[in-house]
Amino acid sequence: MRAVVAGGGIVGLTSAIAMHRSGIEAVIHEQAPAIRAAGAGLGLWANALAVFDELGLGEQVRAIGRPAEMYFRDDAGELIHPPGFSEDDHRYLLVHRAKLNELLADAVGRDNIRLNSRLVGYDETDAGVAAHFDDRTTVEADVLVGADGAYSVVRSLLLPGSDAVEHEGHHAWRSVVRPPAGVTVDEGVIVLGANRTRGGYVPTVDGTVYWLVNQFNVDSLEGTAKDQATHRAAFLDTTGWNPALPALIASTPEEQVLHNQIMLVPPLPRWVSHRVVLAGDAAHALSPHITAGASLGVEDALVLARLLASADGVPAALTAYERDRIPHYRTVNELSKKVEDSATPAEFAANYLAFSHWMLNR
Repeated sequence: MRAVVAGGGIVGLTSAIAMHRSGIEAVIHEQAPAIRAAGAGLGLWANALAVFDELGLGEQVRAIGRPAEMYFRDDAGELIHPPGFSEDDHRYLLVHRAKLNELLADAVGRDNIRLNSRLVGYDETDAGVAAHFDDRTTVEADVLVGADGAYSVVRSLLLPGSDAVEHEGHHAWRSVVRPPAGVTVDEGVIVLGANRTRGGYVPTVDGTVYWLVNQFNVDSLEGTAKDQATHRAAFLDTTGWNPALPALIASTPEEQVLHNQIMLVPPLPRWVSHRVVLAGDAAHALSPHITAGASLGVEDALVLARLLASADGVPAALTAYERDRIPHYRTVNELSKKVEDSATPAEFAANYLAFSHWMLNR
């Protein structure tokens, strides 16, 4: 069996690795000139680490990460500790996106990755799929995997009118920096602040620090991205208990501050045709307030590879994949919405832990 994977991000790379481990030939087509990652830090939960363990990469992934815990504080610095959850419900691994992508690309094999190769169309038949690229080449395969992110070309062709939409008023600012002189960051701090802000920082394995600020219901944006992050950091500290976050932001060069309007993929009526399938953000781009999009996406990759290797033909495998994944993400979206709609920091923390507990123990 031969697969073409559109997209060389975490889910596309993991999909190719999982298919290789299942005896399926898979080649990645990435539109960028290099394997790279948009964003900075990335949290991998135990469910994602279990996928990498099964693929024989768990030890390597852990070596580029730092164990962290998702405990929330309020804007006065008080720890919020909802009852009824174990320490495992808080634990994750923080990695740098670019380093993880490089590790996964090496595992795929660079000769199985085609760069500067943007999918522009495909044709399906009962026997297979022909993927067409912007350099006027065509590749024949048994299955086309759309792992090309929230702005997926594959999704737009499979389901016209399914473009990603703005999560209205939801913005994020983040970066990875070395702590400035006089600032020591030994542990992660995540705060649920005033005006529907969240943010904080987490030390990484190489001595840098990943900082982030998010806000729901942003009404206006003024100044540079750094100005905007600094303004919202003030909502995370009303008593002066945490000077590290503004110091980290202040030390970040303006061009290294990443600002994003958060985009979502609305629930889709289907994820597959007979020979084409969506995975990861292409199928279900989520709000980052649950910090689990990548962890959930690599599960898609493993489920898909298992079914392609075991089912009676590609169409049957894709039907089984869709039957498994769509109800799964219906629950993800319900739990995510409960977190977003939380009226207080304590409610947010409790609903967040309810989601992480479900994800890790379902």
